[in-house]
Amino acid sequence: MKRFYKSVAVAADGQGWRVTLDGRAIKTVGGRAQVVPSAVLADALAAEWAAQGEEIDPAAFVLRDMADYALDVVATDRDAAIASLLRFAETDTLCYRAEDGEPLLERQQELWEPLLTAAEARWDIHFERIGGIIHRPQPAETLKRLRGVLAALDDFTLAALNTLASLSASLVIGLAALEDGAEAEALWALANLEEDWQADLWGKDYEYLERRERRLGNFSAAINFAQAARG
Repeated sequence: MKRFYKSVAVAADGQGWRVTLDGRAIKTVGGRAQVVPSAVLADALAAEWAAQGEEIDPAAFVLRDMADYALDVVATDRDAAIASLLRFAETDTLCYRAEDGEPLLERQQELWEPLLTAAEARWDIHFERIGGIIHRPQPAETLKRLRGVLAALDDFTLAALNTLASLSASLVIGLAALEDGAEAEALWALANLEEDWQADLWGKDYEYLERRERRLGNFSAAINFAQAARG
């Protein structure tokens, strides 16, 4: 699509903020007013529009997509959005370890266990650790407590968390990424541990490096989105 606007600006809208293109306010993909809770986030959204060249690249609107998800999906059905996020706890990648005797297991124990243990202590929950890939249900009480944790988050934070958990296949990593001072690269190394392990064994080709960098970029963007939404 050709770029159809010249100027990009940010304007106050009630208690929120909107991006305007040539003075016209942007709407979400679902047709709702794209009003965000902070000027910081609105500025970041505006920067995505301003960075477009003569041809618009839809893949470059990572923050816009999260804002639309917050307004079109989370805000319209929080229960469904939370239920969707809880599935990442039911199959959290940190809980699925290599079989006994495999070298990868020691690495998983070293890097994954501290984060999982810290989550258990923080929310007074317990996660089942599984050797192999056969699914094992997590305790109902764990999921109930995590539902309460998610219910306390605002719509925009839940939208960011959806991206974080989707990319990392882990609700625990996603929630850790929302903490102040979270280090995106360190958390992404945990999320990508198994792929990195295989790459170290068999070699890192261009496709692997490009994919890793792109996904890390989106993971970092989701952290920045959550922080910006808090202003």
